[in-house]
Amino acid sequence: MKPAESALLPRLFPFLRWWPQVNRTSMRADLIAGLIGAIIVLPQGVAFATLAGMPPEYGLYAAMIPAVIGALWGSSFHLVSGPTNAISLVVFATMSHLADPGSAQYVSLVLTVTFMVGVMQLVMGFARMGTLVNFISHTVVIGFTAGAAMLIIGSQMKNFFGLDIPRGTVFFRVFEFFFTHLTEIKPWVFTVGMATLLSGIIVRKLAPKIPYMIVAMLVGSFTALGLNAWLGQDVTGIRTLGALPGALPPLSAPHFHFDTMRDLLSIAIAITALALTEAVSIARSIGVKSNQRIDGNQEFIGQGLSNIVGSFFSGYPSSGSFNRSGLNYEAGAKTPLAAAFSAGFLMIVLVGVAPLAAYLPIASMAAILFLVAWGLFDFHHIGVIIRSSKAELAVLIVTFIATLVIHLEVAILLGIVLSMVFYLNRTSQPAIRTVGPNPKDPARKFLAVAPGEPECPQLKILRIEGSLYFGAVNHVAETLQINAEQHPEQKHLLLMAKSINFVDIAGAELLAQEARSRKKRGGSLSFYSLRAGAEAMLMKPDYVADIGRDAVHASKHGAIAACVAKLDHEICRRCTARVFNECANLPAPKSA
Repeated sequence: MKPAESALLPRLFPFLRWWPQVNRTSMRADLIAGLIGAIIVLPQGVAFATLAGMPPEYGLYAAMIPAVIGALWGSSFHLVSGPTNAISLVVFATMSHLADPGSAQYVSLVLTVTFMVGVMQLVMGFARMGTLVNFISHTVVIGFTAGAAMLIIGSQMKNFFGLDIPRGTVFFRVFEFFFTHLTEIKPWVFTVGMATLLSGIIVRKLAPKIPYMIVAMLVGSFTALGLNAWLGQDVTGIRTLGALPGALPPLSAPHFHFDTMRDLLSIAIAITALALTEAVSIARSIGVKSNQRIDGNQEFIGQGLSNIVGSFFSGYPSSGSFNRSGLNYEAGAKTPLAAAFSAGFLMIVLVGVAPLAAYLPIASMAAILFLVAWGLFDFHHIGVIIRSSKAELAVLIVTFIATLVIHLEVAILLGIVLSMVFYLNRTSQPAIRTVGPNPKDPARKFLAVAPGEPECPQLKILRIEGSLYFGAVNHVAETLQINAEQHPEQKHLLLMAKSINFVDIAGAELLAQEARSRKKRGGSLSFYSLRAGAEAMLMKPDYVADIGRDAVHASKHGAIAACVAKLDHEICRRCTARVFNECANLPAPKSA
């Protein structure tokens, strides 16, 4: 195979990159994780489809083909695509006024939106807009993950305790309802949930190699069977999943009509933004725990293809699922094959063993999701943030609270905006320190000059630790002005520029103005260790005339030698500081 072809294939088929990692051990782990994921998605798919106004089986269809495509063409090893709570809500809220929910027309319109969402996501991926994920900071991901874990717990409270909490109850109202209706807890439902939860915790603690989730589900199922056989289901109130339609996803076709697609454009844009925000944020959050780097562009492409293909296999808009992705990671999945296996197991369940789903207690699935939610809390990094940075702590708290009280995508955007505000505030005030050669170091390495330590009376050396862009120009200009006023005799300025990553037009104009000002006073402006990008900007015709090509020096010794040569030697004759090696070549200082 030619080198060009060997490089092209992984780009077209990204699963070829991780396929060599598949072995007997990873296959076994992925099969177990896939089986657990298939079990968990059964009630969720039905519930989410109902929430979206779609027939119940469409939620299961959305967890089949889209999950496989998203896993094979995405970048995350653990992200599982399929129906989600947030997207289901948006679909119903935006589509229900166009057609009656559940009707053939409604289903056709939703499938059309699914196709449009996929095309938009795919285009964004090919346009390499996945870099947008870089604006989701680690702290935002941790806060969002913790908030989502709490939402999972809140959403499963009614199933775990057997309470009749109204659908759509906001997070804090769920706990208010719980504490004001303690007497309504169904003890036998709670017993099944606790049996599942405790067995999962014990097995995970004492026998970590055993798939604790499957053991917990079996314990919960047999507990429910025993209680129902002893007391009767009418007494226990233990609900099970019930029979499911045993059919594979039928072929479907979006409605390719210009007027229809025009009417659905704004809805598709909203769902696209939400779906990508969810998928990439979830992939990032799981990637933090699994030490995997997420390629945002590839994730966009994977999500786009999953929705495009899903629209032809009766799948409504899908994205990364927090429940199932967290479960996939916690269950020990090693490669994206786990998500594909989950879809395969789900098909097998629907075709062959759908009646067995009737024995799976809802309370047991709630307990499993409690275990998943607990695993999503990154207590280590939360502690580090609390101890290290008040600004990052504020981002963490705002993102966490916003996740609980606002839609997930808004919470993420709020965290991103707050992170950017703190970042811009920090970068707009780069540290500017006076430095000088260390007399105790043979290499004369530059160190910060403490107040009272000797400095050259004619040459100021400053280190700017940050980029010179429009947001930082005012702070740098004020600092340079204050230095000039406090030390007017230091007419020459040498900037140690290694930490200046880039200089924009505003920064270049500031430095050109500083060079002109110092030349008028008989001084100069010079640079040491200027980065290539910053030097290219300063050497442009509009600025080099003032700054001068000879002002940029590659070495420290060359910069000092050039600056010392410009000094007033009469002042040097009276100077006793002698901070530079080059001062030894100057006339000795006059005795007092």
